[in-house]
Amino acid sequence: MTVAATVKRPDPLPAGSPLAVSVANLDIRFGDKDNEITALSNVSVNIPEGAFVTMLGPSGCGKSTLLRCIADLVHINGGSVSVLGRSPREAREGRDFAFVFQDATLLPWRSVIDNVRLPIEVGKHAAGSFADPAELLAMVGLKGRENALPHELSGGMRQRVAIARALVTRPRILLMDEPFGALDEITRDKLNEELLRLWQETGTTILFVTHSIPEAAFLGQHVLMLQAHPGRVKEFMKVDLPYPRSLAMRDTMEFIQVTAHLRALLEECL
Repeated sequence: MTVAATVKRPDPLPAGSPLAVSVANLDIRFGDKDNEITALSNVSVNIPEGAFVTMLGPSGCGKSTLLRCIADLVHINGGSVSVLGRSPREAREGRDFAFVFQDATLLPWRSVIDNVRLPIEVGKHAAGSFADPAELLAMVGLKGRENALPHELSGGMRQRVAIARALVTRPRILLMDEPFGALDEITRDKLNEELLRLWQETGTTILFVTHSIPEAAFLGQHVLMLQAHPGRVKEFMKVDLPYPRSLAMRDTMEFIQVTAHLRALLEECL
């Protein structure tokens, strides 16, 4: 797997960039009146188009809930969410975003390329609105494995298929909920580098939930830190590290300073 080390992306995106996601005074509650839990309280954040934002915070702080609100999978009790200037429902119906979960959720009886083709077979689509599945598989390093079945792939390979499947609709936003959390460290590191390369090549806005401080710092232009009980914004932190990024950056003093600050913030969020 190769990384495009010559690509340079503006970092950060300039103020005033069009917004991919705008969240204002968001409140999310679960349960009934007698046993109500506030998952998110008064959450506000703006994500520019083309940005890579990682989301970090203790368990139960609402990271996944926020992602699901953006994806129109959770009812909003208060405030608002705008996705590319539209409601989450309109954005979902327009296929403006795609979702990658921690589990690749591939259909076991379908080949790799047929799993990637699946979104093309579902719903109504404009002509020419899809990327080529074979090209996407080559992009994620799976050329030659098009006809393999999911059980013939490693966990990392299955996640690459899931990413290719998400990109086949050419979404403007990619929502990723701990997609590498179940993988071993070496595989995870390789996929981190691969994901940065894909982001640089496609310009897709990415919102990425993780529990890993190094992963959050390595991937993100910004880190959205959430505090728990109830979930609320602790800090929307700019990561002042240049692109392109390689794993060797993790040994630099600059990277260590970023992760130390994130760790201190995280301890305050518990």
